[in-house]
Amino acid sequence: MQVTDMPVPPRRPLMRLLTTARSNAFVSIFYPVDNRIESILDVETLTPQRMVFRRREGRRENDFSYTFRHAEGEVVAVKDGVAETLAIPPGTQDAISCLYYLRSLPSLVPGSSLVMNVHHDKKNYKLQVKVEELERVEGPWGSVEAVRVVAVMPFRGIFMNEGNIRVWLTNDIHHIPVMMKAKVIIGSVVARLVGGWKPPSAP
Repeated sequence: MQVTDMPVPPRRPLMRLLTTARSNAFVSIFYPVDNRIESILDVETLTPQRMVFRRREGRRENDFSYTFRHAEGEVVAVKDGVAETLAIPPGTQDAISCLYYLRSLPSLVPGSSLVMNVHHDKKNYKLQVKVEELERVEGPWGSVEAVRVVAVMPFRGIFMNEGNIRVWLTNDIHHIPVMMKAKVIIGSVVARLVGGWKPPSAP
């Protein structure tokens, strides 16, 4: 998961979120996975503008694109070349932008929860996020206190998850995602932050 530059400078502040998920060599023998998702996010409103999902899981191959028209309360969904205009609730997120929206919240207090509207695979879902507790997490960047949150998944997302997804965010105003865990069809997925950030030095 990474934030990249826009190929062409936009007229208003936009953010390009790029996520890839690939199976390792051993798992690929039984269930090859090569998914790629690009989400364009409005920096000011933190709402998705367009999402492109290239899904390759086992024998399943699908190509999706979603163009969000928030002012009109609709999304134009194209799946395998077939377009359909669907209604969406206000403030709807996609399967990637919802994480960045969560990071924007000023406070994540253990025991609290929130519900987000998420559009995925031509359907609208209520995604519940629960803030569980504080933990120390270690990685190549050192050790940091993190807030552990769990997304109660009503759909199978980009990681082919078979259940809920847990995310660890730094317990500060930045809420940097440092780790993510999810159960999948075969085994599990663990994603750890590897670059682009390091915790501030202790005083």
